[in-house]
Amino acid sequence: MFRPAAATAGAVCQSRRMSESQVRITDVIVDCRDPERLAAFWSAVLGSRVKVRIGPYVFLDGGAGPGMGFQRSDTPGTGKNRVHLDLRAVDPRAEQRRIEELGGRRLPEYAEGGFLVMADPEGNVFCILPEQAFDVDDAGRADYLGGA
Repeated sequence: MFRPAAATAGAVCQSRRMSESQVRITDVIVDCRDPERLAAFWSAVLGSRVKVRIGPYVFLDGGAGPGMGFQRSDTPGTGKNRVHLDLRAVDPRAEQRRIEELGGRRLPEYAEGGFLVMADPEGNVFCILPEQAFDVDDAGRADYLGGA
């Protein structure tokens, strides 16, 4: 079973024994052409609000966790990012439909892997995972979408 929260918790406990870090993630920053547009999209997806606008940046409130920031860039990358967001949802398919209505899109080239991989309006990749644990085989394929 794939249980990222449990795996992460163990790693956090082990790393704290090694050294007490005083750093934490405060924001995940996305380079983009239109920070206002992406902030509005992600605000609707996450049910978050815009916390502050500073120069070329727009930041969303992360509540108790990290926030998201959108930084204007004339040359943002698109496609498969080296870092991407994993979103948890009770009903991933319902969230897919809702996010598509907001301007996101599913990336069919990743369907064979069994993960629900989507892109925001500027092509930044993210996954929608179920709340419950799910299996991942030795090749890294998931099963939570029921073969679709």
